[in-house]
Order: sequence, then structure tokens, then C-alpha cells
Amino acid sequence: MNQCFPSLNDAYYKYYVMDSRLIRFCPSRRTQALMLPRPAPGINARRELCMHVTLRQLAIFNMVAEKLSYTQAASELHLTQPAVSLQVRKLEDSVGLPLFEQLGKQIYLTQAGKELLRYSREIFGQLGEAREMLAQMKDISRGTLLLSVATTASSFTSRLVAAFLDQMPGATVRLDVSNRGTLLRQLRDNEKDLVIMGQPPSDMDLVVEPFMTNPLVVIAPSSHPLAGRERISLQQLAREPFVLREPDSGTRAAMERLFQEHGLKPLIQAEIADNESLKEAVAAGLGLGVVSLHTVDLHLQSGRLMVLDVEHFPIQRKWYLVYREGKRLSPIALAFKSFVFSQIPAQSRP
Repeated sequence: MNQCFPSLNDAYYKYYVMDSRLIRFCPSRRTQALMLPRPAPGINARRELCMHVTLRQLAIFNMVAEKLSYTQAASELHLTQPAVSLQVRKLEDSVGLPLFEQLGKQIYLTQAGKELLRYSREIFGQLGEAREMLAQMKDISRGTLLLSVATTASSFTSRLVAAFLDQMPGATVRLDVSNRGTLLRQLRDNEKDLVIMGQPPSDMDLVVEPFMTNPLVVIAPSSHPLAGRERISLQQLAREPFVLREPDSGTRAAMERLFQEHGLKPLIQAEIADNESLKEAVAAGLGLGVVSLHTVDLHLQSGRLMVLDVEHFPIQRKWYLVYREGKRLSPIALAFKSFVFSQIPAQSRP
């Protein structure tokens, strides 16, 4: 580590505390150093140890941490592997702790590496917000929207995004279709501008805005013995095999909750993480399925699937626009949110 010698009273530097760490900022050079640890009372700040880190080093570190491979990180960054390794070593020298450890042929983040990765993502997230905000101040139509949606919402969301981009052809939407587990992580890490999902978590500080009803229905192949029957009981349904989503799926949780309320348990034949694959499995006769009505339009029109008339169905849920509480939405995110509410027919609103 390098030694830091300026006094706390030195007008050339400004100091502030962040997460129990002392930050030294140089106004004239627009540089800062993260100093570890915060000095104890009575300790001369001139002997304080400093960590000098560049954004380039952090960017390379982030890529290695994501890929857990120097070779793959070098390929993504269009650098040589020795160049990547050198920057990581320099970063480790500045930190004074190993950031990776190698077990066999695989590398892993150390505890220090995991902590630094969390702070590094926050740094780049703030830089990205600043860049986005400045770009939007110049021209809102050239902004980039980071949007994540549940797999069950992908079909109607794609149509919404297409219509939105028709009005703002210069804008970019980075659409990520993910399962519930990934959406929760993205919300927790504040990775996206907006998330569209069917069951927001209750243990996070979030802004949750319902914008459309989300009826869950039971689907079956058109040749199924229950096809065309009226008011099928849950007891009858419980004797049929089901193809369901993964255990942390909001759709599956709603269906299992309904069965549990009536003292029943669904007979699970298969679990499929992808909604389109689930519908194909149902059409092939692998079992019944429970999906959002908004996701089966084409399958119903083709006659491959049909919606069964089951008591207590459809399960009435809602689609939500979700983002972190306190998050400053970019102009393009605000524009997309307004657009979504303007496009939903009145009969489909919650």
C-alpha cells in the first residue's frame, strides 16, 4: 500500500466518511482515494494507509468476477490475458488483500473480493445513472431503458416495448426476460430501471404500481378428457398430473396456495423453468398447466391448447411496475411508465 501524508486540515484535500471509511478527495484533480480503515481517535492521519484504485482496474475486476475466468474476461474486454492479470494484481496490491483464489483450475472470489465487487457495482451504477441523466437532459429520445420482465409477461411486454419505440425511434430498450429469482436479485442490487412482475416481494423497500389484471388459468391440450366440461372441481383437478414452473415462481405459488386452502396438493409431473417450454409440454400431453391468460393467445387461436372451466379459476392477480424506493427514475423510464398506463385498456386495469 501507498502512504498518505496530507493533513486533515490541508485545504488541498477534502475528506468525508462513507461506510466507516475515510475518503480523500482532491478537487483540483477530481480524484479520490479510499482509505482503509477509518483512523482511530488520536492516530495521526498522516500515517493513514490509502487505496488508490482506477475505474479501469475496477472494470477489469468486475469482468473477471463475473466470468470467474481471466481468459474469458480478456476476450470480453478485447485485452490479452497477461494485461488482465496485471491489472488485477495491481488492484490487489492497492487493496492489500487477495481478491481471487484458485482451487485447481477454477478461480473464486475471496471474501474481500465479494465485498469489493458490491462497492464496485454501486460505483458503476452511479456513474451509469449520471451518464444517462446527462444524455437525457440533451435528448430524451436517445436514452436507454433497462427493463426486466418475468418470463410470463414477455409476450405482452414485447408488444408494449415495440409500440413505445415506434414513438421514440432513437431510444434503446435493453429487455431482460428472467425468472422470479433473477428479478428479485436485480431489484435487490438495483440493476434495472423498471421491473414488470406478477408478485412483488414484501421484504424489500419498493415502489409497486399495478397496471393490468393478470388472470391465471388452467390449460390443457384440446384432446384432454376434461376439455369442454363445465365447472370442473378442484378435487377432480388434483387427480390430474401438472406441469408447473420452478418452486419460486409466483404463478406456481398462487396455484399451490389455492390448492392448500382447500386441503389439496397438486400432482406434479414435471417442473419447467421456461414458460414457452411449459406450454409446449402441456400441448404434447405431459400434463395440465397454470399460466397467465395473457400468454396463451396464439396457442388458443391455433387450437393446440384450451382453457379449462375450473371452479375458483381464474386466479385474479395483477401485473406490477416495480422499482426501488428512493430510486430516481430517468426521463425515459418515466416516459415508459406513463406510456404503459396509457396503453392498457380500461377493462384490463386493476
